Amino acid sequence: MNLSPNSLDIVVFGVVQGVGFRPFIYRTARTLGYTGWVKNIGSGVEIHLESPRPTDFEDFLHALQHDKPPLSRIEKTDVREGELHDCAEFTIQKTSEEGGSFVFISPDISICDNCRREMFDPDDRRYRYPFINCTDCGPRYTIVDALPYDRDKTTMRGFTMCEDCRREYEDPMDRRYHAQPVACPKCGPRVTLVDAATRAVIPGGVQEAAALIESGKILAVKGLGGFHLVCDPLNAPAVERLRAIKARHTKPLALMARDIAAVERHAHVSPDEREQLTSVRRPIVLLRQKGELPGIAPNLNELGFMLPYTPLHYLLLQDLELIVATSSNRKDSPIMKEEEEGIYTLCDAILTHDRPIAMRADDSVMKLSRSRPLFVRRARGYVPYPQAVPAGLEIEGHVLALGGELKDTVSVYKNGYVVTSQFLGDLDEYQNYAYFEETIRHLSSLFEIKPEAVVTDLHPDFHTTRYAQRLGLPHLQVQHHFAHVLAVLLEHGVPPGTSVLGVAWDGFGYGRDGTAWGAEFLAADHSGFERFGHFRYVGLPGGDLAARQPWRMALSYLTDVYGEELPRVEALERVEPDKIKGVREMIRQQLNTPPVSSCGRLFDAVSFLAGLAPLQVEYEAEAPMRLEAAADPGCGESYPFTLAREEKQREHPLQPPYVVSFAEAIRGIVADVCGNVPAGLISARFHNTLAEVIAAAALRAREELALDTVVLSGGVFLNRTLLEKAEARLEELGFRVLRPVLYSPNDESISVGQIAFALNHLRNRA
Repeated sequence: MNLSPNSLDIVVFGVVQGVGFRPFIYRTARTLGYTGWVKNIGSGVEIHLESPRPTDFEDFLHALQHDKPPLSRIEKTDVREGELHDCAEFTIQKTSEEGGSFVFISPDISICDNCRREMFDPDDRRYRYPFINCTDCGPRYTIVDALPYDRDKTTMRGFTMCEDCRREYEDPMDRRYHAQPVACPKCGPRVTLVDAATRAVIPGGVQEAAALIESGKILAVKGLGGFHLVCDPLNAPAVERLRAIKARHTKPLALMARDIAAVERHAHVSPDEREQLTSVRRPIVLLRQKGELPGIAPNLNELGFMLPYTPLHYLLLQDLELIVATSSNRKDSPIMKEEEEGIYTLCDAILTHDRPIAMRADDSVMKLSRSRPLFVRRARGYVPYPQAVPAGLEIEGHVLALGGELKDTVSVYKNGYVVTSQFLGDLDEYQNYAYFEETIRHLSSLFEIKPEAVVTDLHPDFHTTRYAQRLGLPHLQVQHHFAHVLAVLLEHGVPPGTSVLGVAWDGFGYGRDGTAWGAEFLAADHSGFERFGHFRYVGLPGGDLAARQPWRMALSYLTDVYGEELPRVEALERVEPDKIKGVREMIRQQLNTPPVSSCGRLFDAVSFLAGLAPLQVEYEAEAPMRLEAAADPGCGESYPFTLAREEKQREHPLQPPYVVSFAEAIRGIVADVCGNVPAGLISARFHNTLAEVIAAAALRAREELALDTVVLSGGVFLNRTLLEKAEARLEELGFRVLRPVLYSPNDESISVGQIAFALNHLRNRA
């Protein structure tokens, strides 16, 4: 090989396909006077540069780092002297697939300003075209069947480009050069409005669809990752009928607004929230409401808003300022992506199109906590962004992690990176389980994953556990709350060997001792953990039924604190006496009343005692969300609690874990309830108490174990009020606090933590 200082070979790894990277390289090289080529390869983008004069190529390398396209993300570059080929010019070569595929693909992103201007320009050939896009915007992950990212590997392969589109597509100086979804009204996908009852086409398209919504009809609108169910949020009968169709009577509904001005008419928007709303990711952002929109978010103080992100949305909202835009799924099922999945039964009309969806994906949902994202659901706009693992965790092989059972995701590991799927839902519903299998196949095919190990939760009866057992691979299992902590360590790049206090609070996780855990203080590093503390166990009367009927947990806590002589609490008078008698007997006899240390169930109990929770919740965390919504932000008081070593030694004969007892707090809450103290003050005092519990445990861990880093994770920390109080209190005491920012603290992050455990295990084994 004849290497030359006048030649340079560069391989760029990261999000560098489908984002205008090759035309950027082409234009940069030609402007700087270099010859050579650029092409997509299975691992990224390959660049060959030649110079007619001696040079260090610094000008090109500087541009590569600082002037790259906005949607690209360079993870690493491999730069070395190249072989001189005497190239006469700089060209873009055909994609090479040699060496296997591991290139990252951009998430789906919103329409860019340039395309939006063209779409509303009557003189433009794409005027009002619902599928306008360029290299800076449009669908990505949801239309990709395989990598490298080329048109014939997307769902656009069935649309043959017209001469005009082909000319743009093949011109390196054009904004649409190799924009794989490029199309126009002459050659691209088309929108059709269909009557749901008769399946007949309704003339008028998008404008008629807007008129139907305005008249009170419910429409299904096909987006990037599936259908939305859409109606007028100010039309009470329409909202009520939509709720009846979805069997969703109290769960909040998402809203899509024409612009920020429309959002601000209904909600308070901070600068950080505005930045997220208007970002190319276009998540749903939970905002503090200015005034209630009846029927949209009952009993809560937040509304979920997003802005339009597809051309079709922008066209629809030209005539409508605000719409409900909720996922088109039956209760507990995945979002629908095809008409054949039953969409006709959920609406009056369908605004659909003929561009197939390769991978379904819901909208992402977040709130802002102390100016940083707090994901409720991570999906469209963020998946499949890669996450580098901390130094010291890399291995050569591949790993598949299957997550838990509820709010599931799957993650794959390859070449130092983790890719985590979109939110998949609860796997005890068969359609979600099929979605789970579909996603594993898609990610494995897309990134050519051949796992040498599979990782799951400890729970022996989870669908994920059984699935893993059928694969015939080495099967690792990780305790649920430990995985929560590890996910945060991986995200923040914490190296192996670093010890932390993990505060993992949620509803339920299978414990190492076979009991139900849910409020854990873990002294942990990547290799393992010890249970430093937990909440005092109380009975879960009726098992899973107690999670749906908060009064059961209220009764359990009252029985635990007061014994046989229960105080008279007004909230319990809503429950039939025979039911109370039956549940008290269950608790007394310990029949179908397993012990739990769950923070989520404590929230349920307090919410019910305060008169805020319904007898039966419709959706997970409804009772805690109502409690948080009521909290008085001006209250700084708290209830008493105890933190003491456990008397009965469960796992640690020499040093049993600390136990937090809320007996005095429950007495204080009951006294406040009976004294007619407002629910807002009770809620605030309870939240303050939990923050003080975390602070007390952290101080003990620092004193006894020299731990000065605290990790906050688990679904309870979706409670922004608690999270902010806990973070502030810990920082005040001098602790370093880590919490999920790129992932959700709920069970969506379990698969990420499982990857961290597997990598550490496999690396140490080697």
